[in-house]
Amino acid sequence: MARYKGAVKLEEKRIAIIGYSGSGKSTLAQKLGRIYNCKVLHLDCVHWLPGWKERDDSEEKAIVAEFLNKNKNWVIDGNYKKNCYGRRLNEATDIIYMAFGRGICLSRVIKRYLKNRGRSRKSMTAGCEEKIDLEFIWWVLYEGRNKEYQNNYKKVCKKYPEKVTILRNPGDVKRFINKTKNKNLNK
Repeated sequence: MARYKGAVKLEEKRIAIIGYSGSGKSTLAQKLGRIYNCKVLHLDCVHWLPGWKERDDSEEKAIVAEFLNKNKNWVIDGNYKKNCYGRRLNEATDIIYMAFGRGICLSRVIKRYLKNRGRSRKSMTAGCEEKIDLEFIWWVLYEGRNKEYQNNYKKVCKKYPEKVTILRNPGDVKRFINKTKNKNLNK
């Protein structure tokens, strides 16, 4: 079933964006939310409470489940396997895997920190000022790319080959956005 806005037919879109920290998941989510005129949920906002305190797992799951129940069209960025991960992937019309290299991700994390130093970015909970420390750098470069994470991404690509788009660098993202905009304009 499709949605209509004025005389323009809008297809249903439920987009799950997964991938490495610093790859641009939240930025892409915001752009796709504007293109498709649908709600965006940043899982970092669900997971973190002000002051970088972690929210209770059951509360996180309830927030994500409510979002999924209330919205026919959506974009959700983030991995967080405990937050309706299987449901998100099953219900998604598109899964975007941001498979950027370590260097690009670290560079983006540093730029993000410099841009947002002393304040919370749009895709983060208010009260979680942008930060960078050795623990997070380790996460970006190694821990968030360990075999478990790599195997999970491989499983997703294998289970949902018709839905997965892999973006490996900023050029891929730019081409994907342009193709998406052009496709949407021609409807």
